[in-house]
Amino acid sequence: MMQKMAALGRVLVFPRKRNTAVGQLLGEHLARFLHTGLPVLAAKELLVKLRKKTGYSYVNCKKALEKFDDDLKEAEIWLHEQAQKEGWSKASKLQGRKTKEGLIGLLQEANSAVMVEVNCETDFVARNARFQHLVQQAAIGTMNHYQGTMNQLNTYAKCFLKSNELSQLRIGPDGSLLSDQLALSIGKLGENMIIKRAVWVSVPENNFIGSYIHGAPPEGNPLLPHTMLGKYGALVVCSPSEQCPKSDFPELGWRLGQHVVGMAPLSVGSLEDELGGESETKMLSQPFLLDPTISLGQYIQPRGVSVLDFVRFECGEDTESLESE
Repeated sequence: MMQKMAALGRVLVFPRKRNTAVGQLLGEHLARFLHTGLPVLAAKELLVKLRKKTGYSYVNCKKALEKFDDDLKEAEIWLHEQAQKEGWSKASKLQGRKTKEGLIGLLQEANSAVMVEVNCETDFVARNARFQHLVQQAAIGTMNHYQGTMNQLNTYAKCFLKSNELSQLRIGPDGSLLSDQLALSIGKLGENMIIKRAVWVSVPENNFIGSYIHGAPPEGNPLLPHTMLGKYGALVVCSPSEQCPKSDFPELGWRLGQHVVGMAPLSVGSLEDELGGESETKMLSQPFLLDPTISLGQYIQPRGVSVLDFVRFECGEDTESLESE
């Protein structure tokens, strides 16, 4: 028994030579434990938690925790600041590279709807969850920007935002600029990106907005609740008569939006216009996408609805002519 106790004592006693590598290592671990009150296991848990929350690399998270003595909140703030600096630096280097890919995002709430276009260099990045989250942030930021500005409308309202205006929108609980989120995404994904344009449409209670995103189901994208994503999008301002039941609004609006995406009209036209050919640009006289034997006007007239206006976005299209209007 005495021999076992002596052996145990020899294991627990630090080496007498203070300058040995083993002695230094044990001393450092002991000092860190006494300073923080945390065992090594807890420190690893902090590292895992910080990585999961921020998405930054193991090396940067470890550096941040060491810099702020395992203060998780301060480490997170510092990581975001560093990423933002690196993002702006990378953004300036990538500026000028073509951004023809990307996504259209559509967000609809009650009597208002928003469409945004965010561009990147490759379709690979457009499928990335971080990029899609940026599109969602742009849509929500646009919706919040106009919320409450026109509470009582006698007619519909349509407002466009350009890239420089979108970059100044504030988003999230911390009120950060959308341009800062753009820089973070550029830094993370390594491609040039631009939040190109947005449109906000709102209608009075007696009207409704039809909407459609190419490639997205009518109920929306399951990964991003209330935000639909695709390469083409459309909003259609509709005025129903009393004979048009409200239960028909969603499907009718979806079909009208689908027609706008597929047929790309340039103006609304009139119900008196005759059925045109494939090159027809007036919406109501175009062959109806789902039944080319009749015009769109002939499709909507018996259903008791009128089309007042529409907006169509196509990802990567030239918008210089639109912006000059």
